[in-house]
Amino acid sequence: MNPSDITKTYGNGEITVVWKSALCIHSGICARGLPEVFQPRNRPWIRIEAAESARIVEQVGKCPSGALSIQEKA
Repeated sequence: MNPSDITKTYGNGEITVVWKSALCIHSGICARGLPEVFQPRNRPWIRIEAAESARIVEQVGKCPSGALSIQEKA
């Protein structure tokens, strides 16, 4: 596995944010739009508990590369 091809998931019981490093173009749209959740300088860099699921889903939908996606709880 290529070290730059990492997939991480961050869940809150309602939704799961999926991040695929190989697709990320580091546009910063996630961090500028919802900085309390998306904090690229921290580890873990997604604090999914910091906002309501609907706001996170909306922001993830703005990701231009598709590196961020949502898995909703079935």
